[in-house]
Amino acid sequence: MIVAGRRLAVLASGAGTNLQALIDAIAAGDLDATIVGVFSDKAGATALQRARDAGIAAAALSPKAFASREAFDAAFFAAVDAVAPDLIVCAGYMRIISAGEIERRPDRMINLHPSLLPAFKGLHTHRQALAAGVAEHGASVHVVTPGLDDGPVIAQARVPVLPGDDEAALAARVHAVEHPLLVESVRLLASGRLRLSGGSIFLNDAPLAAPLQPAATPPSA
Repeated sequence: MIVAGRRLAVLASGAGTNLQALIDAIAAGDLDATIVGVFSDKAGATALQRARDAGIAAAALSPKAFASREAFDAAFFAAVDAVAPDLIVCAGYMRIISAGEIERRPDRMINLHPSLLPAFKGLHTHRQALAAGVAEHGASVHVVTPGLDDGPVIAQARVPVLPGDDEAALAARVHAVEHPLLVESVRLLASGRLRLSGGSIFLNDAPLAAPLQPAATPPSA
């Protein structure tokens, strides 16, 4: 169970702009949490430098140094566990995590995914959305489970798909809503108002009937 003022570990593979949104929210006093470590599968990930610039411990492990995905994940999550996080936030972490590592950390991992789940799981979500001709696209924060992008959805942010959109334009529109979506989701978890238990999501101790939407997200107590 996640309760107030908790310790966060953030996993990221790239630029780390969502990590930066969390760092900025904590610095501004808008998020009652501490990032105790940032971890990446890419030594050159900009996310690692963002962490170091903020005085946060950062580490990378290369999957090429391990014989299997399971061996890499065992070492990677041993490093994550060493900082004793209460919540593990996958924010642009691009590797599929072994089922065993997820199952050993039930109700402790969330992921930011650039689509309105359950639509468009996996990679190239903006391309998938354009090919499908949908009118809306967006981002979701969901509980990590062994199924790919298959866990219960905590919150979503929606954006329109506009005439003439290409992947870059649609991606930029989605990216703009990802930051507040992730910060709000983590804030509610850190406050204890939102909790994960037994694969279910509870808001103020009542089962969450539908994913939260930014405009409908209740204010902090």
